[in-house]
Amino acid sequence: MVAERVQMDTTRIETVMGQIKRRIAAHSLTPGSKLPSIRAQAKTSAVSISTVVEAYNRLVAEGAIVSHPGSGFYVANQTAPLALSEVGPKLDRAIDPFWVSRQSLEANEDAHKPGCGWLPPEWMPEASLRRGLRALSKAAGTSLAEYGSPLGLPPLRQLIARRMADKGIESSPDQIILTESGTQAIDLLCRFLIEPGDTVLVDDPCYFNFQALLRAHRVQIVSVPYTSVGPDIELFAATLIQHRPRLYITNSAVHNPTGATLSPVVAHRVLMLAEQHGLTIIEDDIFADFEHVAGPRLAAFDGLNRVIHIGSFSKTLSASARCGFIAAKTDWIEGLVDLKIATTFGGGRLAAELVLSVLGDSGYRKYLEALRTRLTRARFDVGARLREMGIEPVVEPQAGMFLWCRLPGPRDATEVARAALAEGIVLAPGNAFSPAQTAGDLMRFNVSQFSNPKVFALLHDALVLR
Repeated sequence: MVAERVQMDTTRIETVMGQIKRRIAAHSLTPGSKLPSIRAQAKTSAVSISTVVEAYNRLVAEGAIVSHPGSGFYVANQTAPLALSEVGPKLDRAIDPFWVSRQSLEANEDAHKPGCGWLPPEWMPEASLRRGLRALSKAAGTSLAEYGSPLGLPPLRQLIARRMADKGIESSPDQIILTESGTQAIDLLCRFLIEPGDTVLVDDPCYFNFQALLRAHRVQIVSVPYTSVGPDIELFAATLIQHRPRLYITNSAVHNPTGATLSPVVAHRVLMLAEQHGLTIIEDDIFADFEHVAGPRLAAFDGLNRVIHIGSFSKTLSASARCGFIAAKTDWIEGLVDLKIATTFGGGRLAAELVLSVLGDSGYRKYLEALRTRLTRARFDVGARLREMGIEPVVEPQAGMFLWCRLPGPRDATEVARAALAEGIVLAPGNAFSPAQTAGDLMRFNVSQFSNPKVFALLHDALVLR
């Protein structure tokens, strides 16, 4: 009994220490700021005063905080290195966004990855890529060796402007800046628009790397449930009033992970609320080329006023040719260019030249048409096989590679993912996508990664085990 009590006391002390450390890492407690009083912290953490006294004393010993007798405890003035795993709730690694990303990226070639977010290599336009590489090998030395211009390759920006116009988004090439990827586009915009401690709104569920990137920027994340036609608009409005976020990051077409498509009615209401509350929106359109028919875009209704439109070519062209873009109002472009120079100097000219070559290749359009048909068939076939196992899609997507599904019975998707990983299959449990942790029995499946029938057998075994 004594040993159990000691262990319990130690756990409570470590819990309080962890709470303080995470607040310091997230900069909600900045260097020099005063910690809550011992009595206030005890009430907040629901522990005894003696537990907080010991926790604070240990933090002093570690150098994380300092004691000023008669005044209280303060955060030490040294700058602590950023530890992303300490920012936000300490999640189980099986549902942590970094865990999902690392398992998918580091898995060996023999692993099965129905939880990853990209197409298999054999689904990509290899012939067009090889033609583009051959053309580049004969290009002038400047294309092979020089930095790109700060805005990015002019012909590619012109082509992106035309492609955006096909979706109803009016933009001049001078309103477009090339980036190394869609992720870098969001990173630049976060650097440009927000400060540590600001509040940012995301969907629930949302792409898990939105959460990971926002942790790196040390902001407060709030979320609103996402439905089959867009965010729950009543809760969206209430969240804007309660939390006053500065930024909203979302997918409009082919939402990740649900596959849902934003409706025009919801899009208009979102924009009206954004105008009322001074909200800026980043619209991530990375899955645009998967659509048979273009769905509504916030940027099309808004005219790039409050909405910033971003995209990349990693999902349908190549993840190795890192190239993305930002389309924003003219007033912001110069500041974004300065920030791009400060963080990456010149652009990736070689990748931009390759992307331009492939997009202009007649075979690429035919490839996209075939890919959309192939994905439609895969969604139908994989969805049918999943239903046979009692796994039900929550949304019936009109495009893309994802099925957002509910597992049968009282199943914990995290435990299923653990069991599957032991058998060499990487899954994406629902709570990795849910800031509010409300998707414990849900899972995202990538239908393009089910070509091997063994995946279904391994998934079935994981469900039986859990």
